[in-house]
Amino acid sequence: MSTEATHRPVAVLIGFMGAGKSTVGRILARRLGVDFIDTDSELVRRERRPIPEIFTDDGPQRFREIERDVVLDVLESHHGVVALGGGAVMTPAVADALAGHRVVYLRISADDGFERVRGSDRPLIAGDDPHERYRELLAERDDTYRRVGTMTVDAAAGAPGVVADAILELLAAAPTPERATTT
Repeated sequence: MSTEATHRPVAVLIGFMGAGKSTVGRILARRLGVDFIDTDSELVRRERRPIPEIFTDDGPQRFREIERDVVLDVLESHHGVVALGGGAVMTPAVADALAGHRVVYLRISADDGFERVRGSDRPLIAGDDPHERYRELLAERDDTYRRVGTMTVDAAAGAPGVVADAILELLAAAPTPERATTT
């Protein structure tokens, strides 16, 4: 393994809201004996305001720019487990930066995922029919999650510890990818 490969996250978790990226990520990090960082939490820490407020005050485009900068920084500086916000991989710069990383797509159905976020203050599913909006957004993003992910785990396969164990098995079987380089 190259020295460069050791200076990157052990695993990056992606998936739609409600997939359990933060919960599973904390368990996975604990079992691997590494640090955990959630880029949404890091974004809130850096901006000193909640995500819904950023969306409302600055708009979705500015939120995605801030998110991109946080994610790119974390991918370069964090050596443990990273959980990305659900829409982060939709930003081309983020998707490109994930090349060469072990990216775990926590896949969840629209019904299971929506049950987990029902009643939350998620700005992307606010409106008259949050369940339908959730379904639409998941459908729009699924191809990108599948393309960017280097491995996929069913996020509804059991309790978060069971999902973390499934990821551990995949990580143990998967070689560490080398960082893609351009010439």
